[in-house]
Amino acid sequence: MPSIEQEIMQSKFRNEKHRAIINLVYTGNWLTAQHSKFLKTFDISEQQFNILRILRGQRPKSASITLIRERMLDKMSDVSRLVERMRKLGLLEREACPSDRRFVEVVITKKGLELLEEIDMQSPHVDSIAENLTNNELEALNTLLDKLRG
Repeated sequence: MPSIEQEIMQSKFRNEKHRAIINLVYTGNWLTAQHSKFLKTFDISEQQFNILRILRGQRPKSASITLIRERMLDKMSDVSRLVERMRKLGLLEREACPSDRRFVEVVITKKGLELLEEIDMQSPHVDSIAENLTNNELEALNTLLDKLRG
């Protein structure tokens, strides 16, 4: 497996912290590209997938746009625009609150649930991205990533 130095053709970093940060950014982008490529086969973006998963987790309750935005992995997403696009695809329904039209409640539809089921059936493909790591290594990686953010 190529090192970060080989991947980006850079032989020197200021220090190990700098190398680790560059490695995380590069690897994060690589993971995003792998996941996006997988989801493209279902004609759905990572952000749309994330919204569907949030809504499935909320079932049977609805979710507000604010709640969805807070729980999104990509905090830069335009949730309102994504929700409207997904509504047009029949993946979710949205309803304005009668007392405050600015407040919108969103629920996943049967079609959205079926799409998630189809994607879930392919989860071994997604899990294979981390096949080079043992369970102990994955636990250590998760601990270190949580620690880095903490």
